[in-house]
Amino acid sequence: MKITVLGAGSFGTALAICANKNNHKVTLWARRPEQCEELLTLRENRKYLEGIKIPRAVAVENSIREALKAADMIIFAVPTQSFRTVFEEAAEHAQDNSIIVNVAKGIEKGSLKLISQIVEEISSKMNKTFDYVVLSGPSHAEEVGKFMPTTLVAAAKTLKNAEKVQDALMSDSLRIYTNKDVIGVELGGALKNIIALGAGISDGIGFGDNAKAALMTRGITEITRLGLALGASKETFSGLTGVGDLIVTCTSMHSRNRRCGVLIGEGNKPQEAIAKVGMVVEGISTAEAAYSLAKKLKVEIPITEAICNVINEKITAVEAVNILMGRDKKYE
Repeated sequence: MKITVLGAGSFGTALAICANKNNHKVTLWARRPEQCEELLTLRENRKYLEGIKIPRAVAVENSIREALKAADMIIFAVPTQSFRTVFEEAAEHAQDNSIIVNVAKGIEKGSLKLISQIVEEISSKMNKTFDYVVLSGPSHAEEVGKFMPTTLVAAAKTLKNAEKVQDALMSDSLRIYTNKDVIGVELGGALKNIIALGAGISDGIGFGDNAKAALMTRGITEITRLGLALGASKETFSGLTGVGDLIVTCTSMHSRNRRCGVLIGEGNKPQEAIAKVGMVVEGISTAEAAYSLAKKLKVEIPITEAICNVINEKITAVEAVNILMGRDKKYE
């Protein structure tokens, strides 16, 4: 297949390398000309995926029009808040019935839409047809790019589209399952980043494993609660894109969301923490969007609410913990 990866961050680069391993014709698109030149010259993404070589068979392109020529499958590996802009531009040049694969994990601020809903909205306006698949799961790019064992889920309303992604990318190091619960898979990936921020904050303050276990367990309860309100399947949240992704993001220093949380817990202001991480921290923007969405649906998500208030500097990290610990008695 001709596979184009839009977005030369860590995960986009890793997926381009994996697609090349499966003998596809791969193009990696980098928005910034200077990054494109660096990738072509060094054959390494030193800022986002240092130490992993990009095979010379992977074409690197700065023009989105050129990158999308004859592409059968388009993998969008751009931040959630940039997705709309990139998709609008890409859709102009993409072939009808191309497979659109999204790997971003978040909720768009303002519209409160998931990526699948943005694709549906824009495709309808442009009178174009695409086959949408979300690819998600516990998958640090640093490990995917080194061909370390990783499992993902490809979800699509039409299962045959998910199976196309499964067939194209699955290898001896990348196992892919299929699922039809697009909303559940998207939400699991988006909301776990918020809980990972909380886990990092807890670690940064100096709390122990008990606190982190509580955050993760009550966190998946929040994720499931909001997911059910949006029509997702409860079972999805006990799988790879729910509990699985939550575990890896809350416990690893590969996780930029957890790293950001640690910095906040240590006393850095949220914007200072983001700057020190040096990459997009999806959980920051998703927290506000998720909290707004929950209020709209009248769903209770106290951990997300507390983290939102920390991000907006309404309360300190320690105050957020005290608020959560002091909530009224509940039955689990």
